[in-house]
Amino acid sequence: MAKVLGVGIIGCGNISAAYLRLAPMFRGIEMRACADIDKKAAKTRAEEFNIRADTLDRLLNAGDVDIIVNLTVPAAHYEVSKSILDAGKHVYSEKPFVLSLKEGKDLARLTARKGLRVGSAPDTFMGGAHQHCRHLIDSGAIGKVTSGTAHVLSHGMEHWHPNPDFFFKQGGGPMLDLGPYYITNLIQLVGPVKRVCAITSTPSPTRTITSKPRYGQKIKVETPTTIHAILEFENGATVTLGTSWDVWTHGHSNMELYGEEGTLFVPDPNFFGGEIRLTKGDREEKKLPAFNHPFAVANQKDGRGNPTANYRAAGLADMALAILDNRPHRCSLELALHAIDVMTSILKSGETGRFVNLSTSCARPAPLGVRDAKALVNPIRKTAGR
Repeated sequence: MAKVLGVGIIGCGNISAAYLRLAPMFRGIEMRACADIDKKAAKTRAEEFNIRADTLDRLLNAGDVDIIVNLTVPAAHYEVSKSILDAGKHVYSEKPFVLSLKEGKDLARLTARKGLRVGSAPDTFMGGAHQHCRHLIDSGAIGKVTSGTAHVLSHGMEHWHPNPDFFFKQGGGPMLDLGPYYITNLIQLVGPVKRVCAITSTPSPTRTITSKPRYGQKIKVETPTTIHAILEFENGATVTLGTSWDVWTHGHSNMELYGEEGTLFVPDPNFFGGEIRLTKGDREEKKLPAFNHPFAVANQKDGRGNPTANYRAAGLADMALAILDNRPHRCSLELALHAIDVMTSILKSGETGRFVNLSTSCARPAPLGVRDAKALVNPIRKTAGR
């Protein structure tokens, strides 16, 4: 059996560069081709990373491509992923996996019928900081998790993104755009969700673009931009989740989990690394157990020049190796589908003013310990530039 699966990309926007730059760090995958409805974008990306530019049809039928990464806009995720599965290839999708539970279940049935795999970002929960948190919870460092809080609050995307319209359309908003990072990490740390309730609002009916080249243009807002939710987990824990694009500044931690014996401060799930703090009772625990996780090591610099850990494509590589080894992959369809169920149920609760019971569940993904993480890394190339 082959030790590497060929990978193609549909959608050659900004995020494709991150996948193509970081993929060589991992075992089990080899980037071979890309496609986009904008042929010029595909040609530019192909030349930049020395891969082949294909048409959509050629990529779907390429004999050297086993997995196709769906990097199209969220509204196109379902149709593009379905076309990939219909072509007999595995799918790895950017978040959000789909925009409705029905779409997700349709893909699940198609996947089962064809014997294929579907994976989905985010894979940031596989980062060293979040796996350290998983280790602490599983080892009983704070006792049973009973409650928590999570916040992702800002003033939106129109101040920096050149074309921010889709963020404010149906299928966008802070819940479906940023919620996947927080919901997925909560599921891997605490477990599946049982029911949710929420209050949602749209404080500003329009947004004004202040980025170039469309400075001054107005966007009509078609989805809630402030969502306050409560999640009840199957194990009895309750977590307050706030997502908003109507906040200029705030003092909330990204995520705090409260246990019977202490508190765990979890760093931003949008990133692979970050600072972890742990308390025991009312005293701060100053020394954490050693956890030299390879996906916590800074391997590039962010836009401000600060060292940061970025291991995007870890989930894709884990799926490829899981296919080769015939084991479950961590960024699974079941996990992504449950996260979509949670997020769309939160939005539904905001519309109806009622609790919404989840119709799906999933197992927590297997932890990615130090040894397993090292097994994903290509020994020939362990680091990546900015």
